[in-house]
This record gives sequence, structure tokens and C-alpha cells, in this order.
Amino acid sequence: MPDFKWIFKMALRDFRKNISRLLLFVSSIVVGIAALVAISSFGENLTKDIDSQAKELLGADLVLENNQPLGDQALDTMAIMKANEVNFASMVAYPKTGASRLTQVRALEGDFPFYGTLETIPVSGDADFRSGGKKALVEKTLLAQFNAAVGDEIKVGEVVFTVVGELQQVPGQTGITATVAPAVYIPMAYLEETGLVQYGSRVNYNNYYQFEPGTNVEELIKPFEDQWEIDRVDADTVEDRKRSTGRSFANLSNFLSLVAFIALLLGCVGVASAVNVFVKEKLASVAVLRCLGVSSRDVLLIYLTEIKIMGLVGAILGAFLGTLLQFVLPAVFADFLPVEVSFGISWLSVGFGVITGLFVAVLFALLPLLKVRNVSPMATLRPETADSTMLKDPLRWLVIVGILGFIFGFSFYLLNQWTMALGFTAFVVFAFGILWGVGQLIMWSVRKFLPISFEYTLRQSLANLYRPNNQTVSLIATIGLGTAMISTLFFLQNQLLQEAKFADKEDQPNMLMFDIQTAQLGDVKEKIESRGLPIMQEVPIVTMNLSEINGIDKQENEELPDEEDYSRWLYNREFRVTYRDTLISSETLTAGELIPLGARGDSIFVSFEKGFGEGNGIKIGDEIEFNVQGRPIKTYVGSFRDVKFNQVSTNFLVLFPNGVLEQAPKFHVLITKTKNDREAADVQAEIVRTFPNISIINLGTIVATLEEILGKISFVIQFMAFFSIATGVLVLISSLIISKYQRMRESILLRTLGASSSIVSKINTLEYFFLGSLASLSGIVLSFAATYLLSEFLFNIPFRGAWLEALSLYLAITLLTIVLGWLNGRKIINQPPMEILRGN
Repeated sequence: MPDFKWIFKMALRDFRKNISRLLLFVSSIVVGIAALVAISSFGENLTKDIDSQAKELLGADLVLENNQPLGDQALDTMAIMKANEVNFASMVAYPKTGASRLTQVRALEGDFPFYGTLETIPVSGDADFRSGGKKALVEKTLLAQFNAAVGDEIKVGEVVFTVVGELQQVPGQTGITATVAPAVYIPMAYLEETGLVQYGSRVNYNNYYQFEPGTNVEELIKPFEDQWEIDRVDADTVEDRKRSTGRSFANLSNFLSLVAFIALLLGCVGVASAVNVFVKEKLASVAVLRCLGVSSRDVLLIYLTEIKIMGLVGAILGAFLGTLLQFVLPAVFADFLPVEVSFGISWLSVGFGVITGLFVAVLFALLPLLKVRNVSPMATLRPETADSTMLKDPLRWLVIVGILGFIFGFSFYLLNQWTMALGFTAFVVFAFGILWGVGQLIMWSVRKFLPISFEYTLRQSLANLYRPNNQTVSLIATIGLGTAMISTLFFLQNQLLQEAKFADKEDQPNMLMFDIQTAQLGDVKEKIESRGLPIMQEVPIVTMNLSEINGIDKQENEELPDEEDYSRWLYNREFRVTYRDTLISSETLTAGELIPLGARGDSIFVSFEKGFGEGNGIKIGDEIEFNVQGRPIKTYVGSFRDVKFNQVSTNFLVLFPNGVLEQAPKFHVLITKTKNDREAADVQAEIVRTFPNISIINLGTIVATLEEILGKISFVIQFMAFFSIATGVLVLISSLIISKYQRMRESILLRTLGASSSIVSKINTLEYFFLGSLASLSGIVLSFAATYLLSEFLFNIPFRGAWLEALSLYLAITLLTIVLGWLNGRKIINQPPMEILRGN
């Protein structure tokens, strides 16, 4: 039975002597634990706030939504308050400058929102808007783009409204939503006068209801749900919104926790590296203890007790910093959150962080610490017997299995899906495996091929990469993975922006005009051609619904077993299709053939987009019945097409042949190309001024919006990547300082043999240059590979490297390594050898 009192006393004695080195061990896990506790606490507070602010998210007790007028509902007489809204996308113009922008127009009637407010500047803007007259509330982002202010006028369709309030916050809306589709509120009384609601306009009709306090809305609406299903009416209650919002942000919280977990894993590698050097320096002391009769088990317990103490200190410090970090997170994620997140200490998250920190500190420290079990008394005379390889120690293999089990278990806890947890574990193993392999390859290459003809200082610095107590592998693993994360972000952001801008070059179109009525088509074409611009595509679009698949209608589909039915979404969605007998540049036929009308009797063969069709269980030859404005049309699936939706073109899920839909009610889309942004703005202003109902998408505006959105998203990801970079830097610092003692002996020997301070300084500087270069280059190469795979298989865009960002990261990390290395070694360089020896 071990004497725990004596073991604890020995651990404290050794701890006091090595406190500075063990504090470096602690620093490796502090950032990871801080990130985990902060994200976990943030997620818990966010869940509570979503629950408490659920009514403000919806703004009502119940919302009914349809793309057709809802008419009178039985609920109208049950509610204590009701409001109506019609919303649709349309151009809004600023008469003072002629500028225009595609926005979300919301025509409002009633006192919506019933919970929460339309926050405006000035505060009286909401009340002024509801007092009557041609007044509007305009999103702050839109006013900023127009360089407009409260009191100015904007033109919505044929009506000019006075801006009486700058919208700051709308219930349930995030900053990203406002960036993509800024809202303009107008009174319902003037909707018809605007002339914007015409055939082809994608219009949504919303009814908002407030009931008596305590009403069980879920039970209240049950008798109406079947009829709403038939009428394609979407009902959204407070509980529905709470569930959907909670799921969305639970997924966000889990993703952020995984990023924080990666930072923690980087710290764990630092722990293993630090303890490995610590143990190597202690092997002689362990051999002496073994000579004095101390068992290998007791020796292990002494050092394990030290690790536990420092692991606990690191975990507590990390939990404290994570709690403070909560003040920052709501501001970082403000553009993505529909609620205001409160601050509160989550003791559950703090306890979780402390236990996790202590556990991982011990788990990863055990890998090198188990070496001390195999140190025999003979090691005092023969030091080479003090070490052992992992291949000969099954317990160390068991620890590796435990580490993999921990990674899988922790990721499963966060993701709650074993396939995703397995994928994440495989990713971690792959990334660390690649970087470990790179480190080993570098060490082997330097050892094998280092030319003897190299200058002495260069040869000595390269040799330090593989000599005992080197940190090559651990630095490449930690700094490399941190660099890979942040550089992959830069590269992907560059890819997406370059792809968007690429469409504005060569012969690619850059302006799309839609919602063009048939009577307007000739005049619009004339205006475009009069400016010498090409009509690159002229596309008719017909709106329809799907009513039957292989003779199964919506009601019959509901009664089928789950494995035999079709997606309910197919019956509920609105299809917008076109007709032609040829493919365009963004389409490729993958199965079947395009069959013109009359080629096989009077049957009509349509073409489905491959992913959409196969994903919904539709096969070649299936019978599909569409409803076109009340008229049924029976068709058959004749082919599948691969459609590149990322190209600037009119792409459709369903394609009809010519000769079927020509007489159906339709609207048109025209695509053209302007020479520059100035000409695009002039064309847009002229078309909107003459035809207010026509909506225009200008690629320049899309790119600007995309840049703004990607900027916000990249800021969040960079913020999270900071934890990995910060952990990597701490591991770098601790690794350099821990290895300082080994380098100190070598430098003293060199100085004693007559080497000048400048030679020692040059050797150290070159060594740190190689370490920083290799670590950053490894991460950058890994990120290039990740970016290529994501571009090729996820985004389906050509790979373009962000070389400038890569060079900047390389220089920054290399310079940081050199500076830290110089600061670390300046004491050795600037003092006489004898003085350093006496200090030790």
C-alpha cells in the first residue's frame, strides 16, 4: 500500500523546485479550457434567453403564412388582436439620387408586433408610422447604402413615402438577414397603389394573432391543421419558433465547442511535449530514488501528483477566464443572434471545464510519464537504460486508445451523432498524423542528408532539429494545425469572392431583370438594346404546383408508410419552371434524354435537376401531374440534368418542352451585361423608374453583399481560430523555454570551446527560423489541400490559392518564433559561461 502522505510531500518538494517549468505545462491547456467554458456558458445562457424571449422572436402567439391571400379564418373571432402583412421582394428607389436596391417590402396593417417592438431611431418613428399617411420605416443598412436619413423620401413602386424611422431591430431578425434583404415597412392601405403585386410576384401573406394569456395555442389550432395542410398554410407558434431557433443555435454552439475542443487538443499536445521533456530531465533523479528503494509505482505517483496539482490549477484558471470571456461573445455573435444574450455564471459549465481540464492533463501527461516505470537503479550508471520505446510498453498503447476514446466520446457528446463524431475523430487523427509524419520526415531528412560542407552555424542549427529534447514534432503539430485552420478560412473566403467576381469578367452576364410582365417585355428589351447592350437570355417563367406523383396525391401520400411516401415538401412547394428543347451552358444531361413534344405521341416529358429528383425519390419514367393555375397537366420524367447553380444564369429544377406552356400565365426574365458599374446603375435606375414592378439583381451589389456577409462570418471564425492560434503560440513559448535548459548546456559548451556570442546567437536564430518556417509551411500546405478538396467537392468551384494571405501568415509565424527564441536565449548569449554555470 503506497504511503500517500510521503508521496504528496515529495511531490510538493519537487513542485517547488520546478514550479516555473510546470507553470508552462499549465499554460498549454488554459486557453482551450477557457474557450470550452465560455462557449458552454454562452450556449446555456442563449438557450435560457431563447426560452424567455420566444414570444418576442415571433412577435405574436401564432403566425399563419401562405403565398395566396388567407381570407377569413375561424381564428379571427378567437383572437384578442390580429394584424396582417403582405411581404415580397421588390426594388425601392431613392429619388434624390436615383439609386435603387432590391429589398423586402412589408405592407403592415395592425399593431404587430404584439410582443417586443419595432425599434427605431427616433423612438417615436414606430408611432409616427402607424399614425397614418404615406410613411415608411426603413432598415438602417438600406439608409446607409442610399446615404439617406430620416425625413428623406423613398419610392416604393408608384408611391413615394417619407422615411419616419430608421429600423434598428425587428423581432426575430438577425443582422445577417438585414444585410441580405433589408426591410422597408409601408402601410397596407397603400399596397395596391404601389402597383407591385402583379402576376409572377413572389408574395407571402401573413396573419398574426394574439390570444388571451394562458391560451394553449398548440391545442387551439389542432382542429384546423388538416385543412391548413391541404391549403398549404404554414402555422408557426411560439413553441415552434422556440424549438426551431433552439435547434439552430444548439448546432451553432456545438460547432463552436468543437472549434474550442480543437484548441484544447492542441494544448494537450503541448502538455505531452512539456511533460516529455520534464520526464527526460528527471530520469536521473528517478534512478537515484530507485537506488534508495522507492518502487516504480511510487515514483510514478509522485510525478502524477504534481501533474494533477498543475492540471487542476490550469483548469480553474481556464474556467475563470472562460467565465470572463462571456462578456465578449454576445458582441462577437451579435449579427447572428435573434435575441439579446444575458450574462450569467454557469456553474455547470465551470464544473464541466474544470473536470475536463484535469482529466485531459492527466490523460495526455500519462503518455510520456509512464516511462518512469521502466527506470531501473542501473540507470544511475548506464543512463541509456533509463528510456523505453512505446512499442515495448502496452500501457502507453492503452493510453493512446484512451485518448482516441476521449476524443470520440467528447465529440459524440457535442454532436449527438456517432457518424459525425467518428468523422471528427478521424479528422483529428488524420490532421495530427499528417503533421506528425511531416515532423518525422523533416528530422529524418536533416539527419540523413545534412551536407557536411554547410557553414558551421547553419549545420549546427539544422542538427538541433533532431537532437535530444528537440521540439520539432510538437511545434509542427500544434502551430501547424492552428495555422491550417486560419489559413483555410482565408483561402476559402478568397475562393468564394473570386468566384463571384469571376462572373463579372469575359462574356459572363452581370445583370438579371425579373418579374417582367408579358406586356412590358418588348419595351424593356428596346431600352436595353438602345444602349447597345446584348440580350443574353430571355426566359419565360410559369408558376405551378405539384399535385400527384405516380397517381398519389397529397392526401394519399400522408397515409403511406414512411418508407414508401414522398416528401411532403414536394406537394407544398411552388415550382417556377421554363420551357425549351435545348440545354444551356450551365446544364449537363446525366440520364435519359430531352424529348420534344410530339416525339412520343401526345405525352409530355419533363427534365428534373438530378440532385433534386433523386433526393426526393423521383425516377426516370415517373408520372408527375402539375397544377398550372387550376389546370392539371400530366407529365413524365424523361431525363435528369446536372445544373451548376453557381453560374449567373436562369437555372431551374424542372424543365418543360416547347409547345406546352406558351399560353399559360407567365412572367419573364432578361439577362444582360453592362460594361461597368456606372452603366449598370444607370440601366437599373431607368428600368426601375419606368417599370417599378420589375426587380433587378446587379452582380456588383451581390458581390458587395457577399463581401459584407463573408466579412462578418470570417470575423466569427477568425475569433474562434484565435483560440487555436493562441494555444499554439503558448505551446511554442513553453516548448522554447523548456528546451532552453538543454540549449543552455549546448551553448555553454560552445562558449567554453571559444565560440563567440555572435556565433551562438546566429545558431539559435537559424534554428528558430527553421522551426517557425517548417511549422507554418506545414499548416499552410495542409490548408491548401483542405481548400482544394472543399472547392472541388463541396463548392464545385476552381481552386485559387490566396498566396498573399499565405505569405503573410508564413512571415508572421516565422518572425514570432524568431523573436520568442531570441528573447528566450538572450541571457545565455550575453553572459559568461561561468556565471551561468554558477546560477545553475
